[in-house]
Amino acid sequence: MPSDPIPTLQLSPEEMRALGYRVVDMIVDEVAHLHERPVAGGAPRAEMEARLREPAPAAGVGWEAALERARRDVLGPMSPPAHPRFFAYVPSPGNFVGAMADALASGFNPFAGAWATAAGAAECELVTVDWLREACGLPQGAGGAFVSGGSMANLTALAVARHRRFGTGGFAGAVIYASDQTHSSIARGARVLGFEPGQLRLLPSTADFRLDVRALAVAIGADARAGRTPFAVVANAGTTNTGAVDPLPEIARICREAGVWMHVDGAYGAAAALTGAGRALLAGLGEADSISMDPHKWLFQPFECGAVLVRDARALRDTFREVPEYLRDSDVSAEEVNFRDWGVQLTRGFRAFKLWLSIQTFGMDAFRAAIDWGIRQAEIAEEELRSSDDWEILTPARLGIVTFRWRGVEMEPAAGDDLQRRATAAMTRSGWAMLSTTELRGRAALRLCTINPRTTEDDVRETVRRLGRIARELAEG
Repeated sequence: MPSDPIPTLQLSPEEMRALGYRVVDMIVDEVAHLHERPVAGGAPRAEMEARLREPAPAAGVGWEAALERARRDVLGPMSPPAHPRFFAYVPSPGNFVGAMADALASGFNPFAGAWATAAGAAECELVTVDWLREACGLPQGAGGAFVSGGSMANLTALAVARHRRFGTGGFAGAVIYASDQTHSSIARGARVLGFEPGQLRLLPSTADFRLDVRALAVAIGADARAGRTPFAVVANAGTTNTGAVDPLPEIARICREAGVWMHVDGAYGAAAALTGAGRALLAGLGEADSISMDPHKWLFQPFECGAVLVRDARALRDTFREVPEYLRDSDVSAEEVNFRDWGVQLTRGFRAFKLWLSIQTFGMDAFRAAIDWGIRQAEIAEEELRSSDDWEILTPARLGIVTFRWRGVEMEPAAGDDLQRRATAAMTRSGWAMLSTTELRGRAALRLCTINPRTTEDDVRETVRRLGRIARELAEG
């Protein structure tokens, strides 16, 4: 007897169109009304467990009911990093074209690991990487690949540096140098790659939170004399804490003289090299051996969109290439780039597409203007802060970040630190704006990161004014 037909994971063309239209409407409503909604929308774990915890359903409820539940219980409780008054951490403003590119990439689902299966995707990635290479000032012959974000870009670059220096041999005496302001992904990546904690040398930063080049030169020399192997320096092109840019030309000179790999963590700030102001701040970026970037930050793409650039693109292939017997059919031409050979992932999505389509749609000048506006916003915030004696500027506006501290009344250091944190939490609860704190030289600091092109001058100035009122009420209450 014939068996019953197997249920399919398929919608009819009419249902697919209806679902697609509904999804687009939801996205448009979210983007169009961001300004009107509270910036903070989280929920405690107990509430989310009550909303979503259940056994996997044996029978579906249909796309309409499932989508409505997703809108209410999954996408509702969030603090959108694209909100114009989301100044915490590093915002991800995104853009609609990038979101639609993600939808197309998911729908067409190219296998972006092999030229044979997706030549268009591979060439698109090559071209888009080359735009980033040119923006960063790297020479012809440099190349790279799209990865999930800055953390994976940093890990990939360190893996390439290790392979270029040590091949498949041991690296027990190798030392990586960085400042105490370096992103935590460097320590995590080094650990994943097998470096011991003592092999990452974090040097105290200078008064302006930059890598101390004199201390770097001394440390490299001391390690070399002690029989260790100075291996790599991680320089910052925009730290997460303060937007500080390390002295890249001086670091490049030290690295060349010592035969040390120079990696620049530009996950936050490297994209600013597209503008005149950014290029001036990032002088020396093009001297790096490798650079990490995050287009899902200051190039306004949806998560996940990171990139790693290497001065000699061949080093990526030398580090990661593996051709097992089941992939030999797709490894037939040296001219055809298989991006599975350029990083950790074999099966990989088409991350380059959203940046490519966004640049095609808006043009690079629009991105330059948006980056310049992000830099200017932090300067506006600093102007507003300096207009009142209640504020102390800890670090001036740099690459879209300003840090500061309320000092409206005299308080003990511990009480002052507590006030900064309570004021930040109260601002978040108000729903008007969201910012984050950090710690600089042992003191709690308020921090604004202003890279969203949707943010207005009024958004910035009113946030500072409201924050001042909140801090004073807390201090006097």
